[in-house]
Amino acid sequence: MSIWIKNAIKRPGEFTRKAKRARKSVAAYAQQVLKKGSKASTRTKRQAVLARTLRKLAKRKKRR
Repeated sequence: MSIWIKNAIKRPGEFTRKAKRARKSVAAYAQQVLKKGSKASTRTKRQAVLARTLRKLAKRKKRR
C-alpha cells in the first residue's frame, strides 16, 4: 500500500459503517453525500471522496 494511502486513511472502516447505517453500499452512500445540497459533515464528504478515489485505483489495478 502506498504511503499516501496509509496517511489518508485516518479512521479505517468509519465510512463503511456510516453507509451500512444508512442501508446503502459505500458507492451509493458516497454519491448521496457528494450531491449538491447535502448536509453531510465536511469529514464525511472527504471520506466519500477518498472512498471514490480508492475505488478507482482498485479498478485500474485490476485492469492491468
